[in-house]
Amino acid sequence: MRSFLSPQELAERIRDRARMRRLHINMTQRELAERAGVSYGSVKRFEQTKEISLKNLLRIAIVLDAADEFESLFHAVPYQSVSEMVESKKKKEKKRARGSDT
Repeated sequence: MRSFLSPQELAERIRDRARMRRLHINMTQRELAERAGVSYGSVKRFEQTKEISLKNLLRIAIVLDAADEFESLFHAVPYQSVSEMVESKKKKEKKRARGSDT
């Protein structure tokens, strides 16, 4: 059985990994803030309280060379059958057809 993390536990893990990565490359919070284009307060708050905007978290991830890890979030769910795949493709084509009329 798969155990799921609470939002709090997941935030702690993300915060801890980011901090460890920052320290591993011998970067201060101020340096990270400058390179990421976020305020020092945002970096400090993230490491103390785990609170950060998604935009700032992505900027930090880029500097810490971890942005690729976001690519694995919400990956496409594999189709269960060929008919499910065909139906999904039909829906996408309908959406594109409406968008091209403008």
